[in-house]
Amino acid sequence: MASPAEALKRVDLFSELSQRQLRKLASKFKERRFKAGGTVVQQGRMSGVGFFVVTDGEATVSVRGRTVGELGPGDHFGELALIAERERTATVKAKTALTCLEIPIWDFREFVNNDPSAAWKLLQNVTRTLLDQQR
Repeated sequence: MASPAEALKRVDLFSELSQRQLRKLASKFKERRFKAGGTVVQQGRMSGVGFFVVTDGEATVSVRGRTVGELGPGDHFGELALIAERERTATVKAKTALTCLEIPIWDFREFVNNDPSAAWKLLQNVTRTLLDQQR
């Protein structure tokens, strides 16, 4: 299994961070395990304000009860929760035993507040993603 910093490097949102920044951010993530069938986050609820990176297992993503995707190792979800602090826009359930790395919003906010260079890189990445989606 990859180290937390290696797992984060594969996440587009964090791909521009330096190794030092990745290690510092990775230290704020905690491992979470879910049993098959367990709900990780629930659409329409403030079911935690964390960002997740799947490290092992599979999960399904559904919106209004309809499956819209599947997640596996290297995939991530909850980036909107890191910034918007709003209800979840989808439900994520463990399809198999699932292991994720999770960071709560307050730890992410502390990281960004303490490293303006990292904040700028994250902002550039989000802007690039939004512009790419408009094409």
